Amino acid sequence: MTRFTSPIAEQIWDMKYRFKEAGGVAHDATVEDSWRRVARSLAAVEKDPAAWEEKFYHALEDFRYLPAGRILAGAGTERSVTLFNCFVMGTVPDSMAGIFDMLKEAALTMQQGGGIGYDFSTIRPRGAPVKGVGADASGPLSFMDVWDAMCRTIMSAGSRRGAMMATMRCDHPDIEDFITAKRDPARLRMFNLSVLVTDPFMDAVKADGSWDLVFKGKVYRTVQARDLWNRIMQSTYDYAEPGVIFIDRINKMNNLNYCETIAATNPCGEQPLPPYGACLLGSINLARLVKDPFSAEAALDIAELTDLVATAVRMMDNVVDASRFPLDAQAEEARNKRRIGLGVTGLADALLMLGLTYGTEEAAQQTEDWLHAIARASYMASAHLAQEKGAFPLFDRDKYLASGSLTEMDEDVRAAIAEHGIRNALLTSIAPTGTISLYAGNVSSGIEPVFAYAYTRKVLQPDGSRTEEEVVDYAVQMYRDMFGADAELPAYFVNAQTLPPLAHVRMQAAAQKWIDSSISKTINCPEDISFESFKEVYMAAWDQGCKGCTTYRPNDVTGSVLTVAAEKVETKKEDEVAEHTGDVVYIADPLDRPETLEGQTYKIKWPESEHAIYITINDVIVGGRRRPFEVFINSKNMEHYAWTVALTRMISAVFRRGGDVSFVVEELKAVFDPRGGAWVGGKYVPSILAAIGGVIERHLVETGFIAGEGLGLKTDPRAEAIRVGEKPRGPACPNCGQYSLMMVEGCMTCSDCGHSKCG
Repeated sequence: MTRFTSPIAEQIWDMKYRFKEAGGVAHDATVEDSWRRVARSLAAVEKDPAAWEEKFYHALEDFRYLPAGRILAGAGTERSVTLFNCFVMGTVPDSMAGIFDMLKEAALTMQQGGGIGYDFSTIRPRGAPVKGVGADASGPLSFMDVWDAMCRTIMSAGSRRGAMMATMRCDHPDIEDFITAKRDPARLRMFNLSVLVTDPFMDAVKADGSWDLVFKGKVYRTVQARDLWNRIMQSTYDYAEPGVIFIDRINKMNNLNYCETIAATNPCGEQPLPPYGACLLGSINLARLVKDPFSAEAALDIAELTDLVATAVRMMDNVVDASRFPLDAQAEEARNKRRIGLGVTGLADALLMLGLTYGTEEAAQQTEDWLHAIARASYMASAHLAQEKGAFPLFDRDKYLASGSLTEMDEDVRAAIAEHGIRNALLTSIAPTGTISLYAGNVSSGIEPVFAYAYTRKVLQPDGSRTEEEVVDYAVQMYRDMFGADAELPAYFVNAQTLPPLAHVRMQAAAQKWIDSSISKTINCPEDISFESFKEVYMAAWDQGCKGCTTYRPNDVTGSVLTVAAEKVETKKEDEVAEHTGDVVYIADPLDRPETLEGQTYKIKWPESEHAIYITINDVIVGGRRRPFEVFINSKNMEHYAWTVALTRMISAVFRRGGDVSFVVEELKAVFDPRGGAWVGGKYVPSILAAIGGVIERHLVETGFIAGEGLGLKTDPRAEAIRVGEKPRGPACPNCGQYSLMMVEGCMTCSDCGHSKCG
């Protein structure tokens, strides 16, 4: 008998969390072996490892407590990887040497598998004078481009590229460029962007007052606060970025506001962190703790929850001692404060089991009550740990109890902290759980609503073919098992496609009251929501006490990503269950080749190479506009023959599919030859492939396909790439290539293979 309730759960375990050697030989024969490996590793720092190993194993058993993916994949493997998910890096100095020192630290952190966050507000604005060199500053966005290129070249642990968050204060002189940076589809693709919004700015927005853009005390210009707010909203409405972080609220509510200032978050925003801060994440699976589901007696077992939370806190505290860290400063920061981020997953499923409609006042109150119970249990467990093992080194009793969320904490918990101290400075956070929720049987993610009751997933077979299987939400499957496959789902079964945006805000605000860090949550907005109604969502998030806000509105720019068929909530049957479909495409078939094409041939003379390389690029006219169609690469050097033929065929195949093919240039230019590059035409080129990418880029600029070197498309590729009557699609999954990405908790997650940008 397997512990997995669905095939996708077992596949996720096998792909991401099962311990295997480089050649694919599995150390973990079963998921029980994985639980045992993690339990034994985290119990090793205890005085009685054997006893705690059993306690930890029981918490992991049947997916009740879900450590974050890095812990599941890395604990007990002795691999040189960090068990922490994400880091906020050090403050970026406003100097060239300091900036590139920070770049090196970022690369070392990503190499071990950590996502990173940076505040770029500390870099002087574009055009500011640079003393001593007689030049003007290029501004923070130019250095963000350097970070972006670095991130593309480093593969994180777990075979996924690193994720990055960039923040900028709302009063930085370059904030308007930051807000609109993602309008260029080729720029900053490895970053999530968020604006640090202050309390005075929100006051000015509401009062329609003026707002100074300032750097180091100098006012560069003054704008209307409401105009700047509308620019943020318009960019988010059109491009789903930037997000909004209410930074003053975060610092005011921080338990450690007496010894740290926060200016950035991890890539998904649920962990606001100080310089070199790290986030250590895990989730209680609420869907597994409901007794007598779908009955009048249905209830969450609070006694079991309290015990499970205490065990989870101890396990996470042990990770601080068991983990490796990319940088010494990160290790010191983690051990001085021992912050953890315990959250939940399966909330929406648990509410369904109690017959509650997600987004209603009743569901919000139940959510608040459950999270209060988790916060209470977490803080009490950490106080007892402090009695046994000592408080975190920077603990100051009077300052701690007077700060942040502690002012609202239960009196008996405050008394325990006053007597014993507390082991972990911060304890709660709600992180993205897209992948681990699939691993746990497709429970609803985090505090998100059920995305869809069921969908069809394409599964890659060993022979290269794909089969389809139905993936059903955990609570829906339980309801079917109890009442029959044909039983109608009750009206309280709602999903992300049918909920009004303000219902999402209500749930996020209810959860935030007892979360001492922050929450990763996506507020799904309908495509036809008006701009004024869209702005109301963000203002509601501010008014209701949220620490940030992230929305997703499918449109012609972001793409539909994943469409779900409409359904009637009142009379759902199995054959009416919503499906994820991939029917939104750019071009399904390659463009036909005309008899003749216009093109140009370029010559590359690579140093130390006996023969030159010739690159011919032919173009086609589509809709009155010239675009690349095919590439031929030739050389007399037979050493290059095989790879130049392969490259010719691959690039030409991409070009013939249409759409935005400028990424080909980006990928080629990012290739670094470990033997070293060469100086060509006064510029350092890191490899022959990068040189070819540069030639293609120059051709695309000269023919007007892209706006300039390092820039994106000159015009929207959808103008000539979409067939009449088709909707634009979202991006393909970088892991499996399927168009099955959905926005969950601020993070694109593939419903076919389980890949998640954020973990």
